[in-house]
Amino acid sequence: FAGIFAYLNYRVPKTQRHVLETLIKGLQRLEYRGYDSAGVAVDGPNKAAHGNGKQICVIKQQGKVEVLAEKLRSKSQQLHDYLISNKVCPAPLTTNALSLVLEGKGFKFESETDTEVIPKMLKYLHQQPDAKGISFSSLVENAVKELEGAFAIVVKSVHYPGEVVYTIRTFICSAIVEHTRRVIFVEDDDVAAVTGGNLSLHRVCRGPGQDCRAIQTLEMELEQIVKGSYSSYMQKEIFEQPESVMNTMRGRMKFESNMVMLGGLKDHVKVIKRCRRLILIGCGTSYHAAIATRQVLEELTELPVMVELASDFLDRHTPVFRDDVCFFISQSGETADTLMALHFCKENGALTAGITNTVGSSISRDTDCGIHINAGPEIGVASTKAYTSQVVALVMFALFMSEDRISMKQRRQAIFKGLQELPDQIREVLQIDDDVKELAANLYKQLSLLIMGRGYNYATCLEGALKIKEITYMHSEGILSGELKHGPLALVDNKMPVIMIITRDGTYTKCHNALKQVTARQGLPVVLCEKGDKETMSLASKALLLPSTVDCLQGILAVIPLQLLNLAKSVTVE
Repeated sequence: FAGIFAYLNYRVPKTQRHVLETLIKGLQRLEYRGYDSAGVAVDGPNKAAHGNGKQICVIKQQGKVEVLAEKLRSKSQQLHDYLISNKVCPAPLTTNALSLVLEGKGFKFESETDTEVIPKMLKYLHQQPDAKGISFSSLVENAVKELEGAFAIVVKSVHYPGEVVYTIRTFICSAIVEHTRRVIFVEDDDVAAVTGGNLSLHRVCRGPGQDCRAIQTLEMELEQIVKGSYSSYMQKEIFEQPESVMNTMRGRMKFESNMVMLGGLKDHVKVIKRCRRLILIGCGTSYHAAIATRQVLEELTELPVMVELASDFLDRHTPVFRDDVCFFISQSGETADTLMALHFCKENGALTAGITNTVGSSISRDTDCGIHINAGPEIGVASTKAYTSQVVALVMFALFMSEDRISMKQRRQAIFKGLQELPDQIREVLQIDDDVKELAANLYKQLSLLIMGRGYNYATCLEGALKIKEITYMHSEGILSGELKHGPLALVDNKMPVIMIITRDGTYTKCHNALKQVTARQGLPVVLCEKGDKETMSLASKALLLPSTVDCLQGILAVIPLQLLNLAKSVTVE
C-alpha cells in the first residue's frame, strides 16, 4: 500500500459522516507518499449474504484523495448505494508463487496488484476443513507466514463482525497525530487484533518475552505535519532547515569546550575506535549523505570508510566481519533494502548503528546503537531537511571520534565554528530564492541538465540531480568534474544546461580547470560559488553566491539552491 489508515469505533455513537471524514483525513495525511488512487471500506447497513457481519461497503476512486472525498460529499443516497466496482489504477504485478497457487485453486484475480493475493489467501485458508472455529488473528497469522516483502494491512471480514486485525512490516505515524500521541509500535510480523474493544498483540513466530510492547508518547505536534502558509510540504521543509540542523545539534554540541555528546553511541565508542573499518549503507539521498561525509570521516577517524548502496551491497553478498562497524542511514528507518542489509550485517556479527529521523522505526530498534537526527517530520516525498541533518549528524560523529587527537585540534576548531554558524548561513542562502526562480524559468523547457563538482561537492551534485529527476521528471546527471575528459565533456555545448559547484577548498584549482574545459566547448555554465570569488564569477554565464564555511560543510550550503531549483522548476512545469 502507498498508505493505509484504520479507525475503529467501539461503543461510542458516531455518525457515518464522522467515520468517513476521519478515514479521509487519515488518508490525506499519508497522501505525500504518492497515491494514484484511494478508497475506503466501512460497515454498511445491510447484513452480508455470507457470514454474520454487516455488508462491507467499498468506495474506490482514481486520482487524489480529495477526488474520493468529493465523491462521498456529492452522494445523498444511503451508504450502501456507494458500493462500486470500478477498477482502481493498479500497482505493477509481481508474479509470485502464491498467485499461481491460488489461480490453480480456482481463484480469479480482478486486478494486477500483489495486494489482492492477501484477501484471496485469507479466503482460501478460511475455507479449509481444519479452519473451523479458527480465530481471526490466527487466520491472518497463517496468511502472513506466506508473505514476503514490506507491507501494512488492516483486515476486516463479514465472518468476524466487530473485529479488526493489523499486521505490518513498515510504519508511518504522521496520520494519527491529530487523534492521539500515545502509541504502541507494532514490530515486523506482530499481529494486533481488536475484538470486543480489547487489543491483543502477539508475534507470528513467538519467542520468550516478545509479546510485551510498551505504550510510548510521540514527540510530534500537529503543526509539524501541516503545510501552513507554504505552497507545499517540500517548500516548508526546505525553509525549516535552519531550525532542523539546529535541532540535530541541540544538546550534543558543546561549542564552548569543543566537545560532542552522542548518548546513543557512548557505550560503544571503544569498540568503534578499535574496528577494522566503517561501512556506511543507505539508499538514494541517505547514500548521498554518506558520500558527502566520507572524506571528513576518513580524515578525523583515520579509519577506512566504505560507502555502499544497500541494494548493491546485498547483491554482491559483501564480506562483513565481526570487527566492522556498519552505519545504516535512513530518514524513515524503514527503507526495505537498508533493513535487509542491516539483518545481513547482524548475522555476520558486525556492530550496527542507525542514523534515522524516526523514533521507534525498525532500524532504530534493530541496531545496537545510533544517532537520531531530530530533523522533525518530513512529509514531502523528496527528502530535503533530512539530508542536511544526516550530513550534520555524521560530521558530529567524526568530531566525536577525534576528541583525543591533539594533532587535529585546529581542524576540529574550524569545523566547530562552521557548525555554530551554519543555521544563520542557511538562512542567508534561502534569501536567493528569487534568483533561483529566475534560473528555473530559463531551464524548465530543457530536456537534460548536468551538475558538476568535485571533492565534498560531488555528493551535492548527485543529490541535486536526484531531486531534479524525482520532482520535475527531467533527466539530470551528477558528474565528478575529474571525469570530464573520460566521456561527459562530449555532451557539453551551448545548448546543454550545466551547473557547476566551485568552492575554495582543496579541489578549487582542479574545478577551475573543469570550468575552463566547459567554456572552451561553448558551454554556458551556471556556477555556485562563494561570495567574493571574482575569478569564478568572470567565467560563469550566471553565478549564485554562497557564504564561505569550512570545506566539509560547504555542501550543505550548496545543496540548498539545488533544492530550491527543483521546487521552482516543478511549480513552473505545473
